[in-house]
This record gives sequence, C-alpha cells and structure tokens, in this order.
Amino acid sequence: MGEIVVVYELDKAVATRVPRGEERPVRHVHAAPTAPGAPTATGPRTLCGKDTFAMATTGWKPSEHPETQWYPEEYASAVCPDCDAMMET
Repeated sequence: MGEIVVVYELDKAVATRVPRGEERPVRHVHAAPTAPGAPTATGPRTLCGKDTFAMATTGWKPSEHPETQWYPEEYASAVCPDCDAMMET
C-alpha cells in the first residue's frame, strides 16, 4: 500500500444549517490511500470502503507524524472504527 492521507466526512449541509463562510462540522475521520501515480491526490475510497468524492482532504499524512496516532488528535472522538482497525494492521 502507498501513502495514506486523512480525510474528513463532513455533516451534510441540509441536516445542519451552517452560516455561509463557516466550515461544516466533521462527522467522521477516515484514512484513504493516495491515488495511483498521484501522491497528492486522494484515492477513490477510504480504507473502510466509503467514497471519498464528497470528503474534505486534510493534508495530514500519518507518515509525517510517526510519533502520534494516524489522525489529528483533536478529532480522536470522530475516528472511523473500521479505518482505525485497518491502520492497526
């Protein structure tokens, strides 16, 4: 497997009214491989199989933070358990 990046599954705009210019809250944090041949682009699916099309890329790469968890600490409560299990293997 190549490089892994972190992506955010955001709350749906319809479900939560967010004022214009503000970011939608993060629903889940997922891990996704980069696209083949494009190390800066996210692949089409997360490690748990969800489509990354509507997810926000974070720029957080676990390989750049080997001393910490694979996800940003402030989102520990929103980590996808399936992606987390895949990252442990």
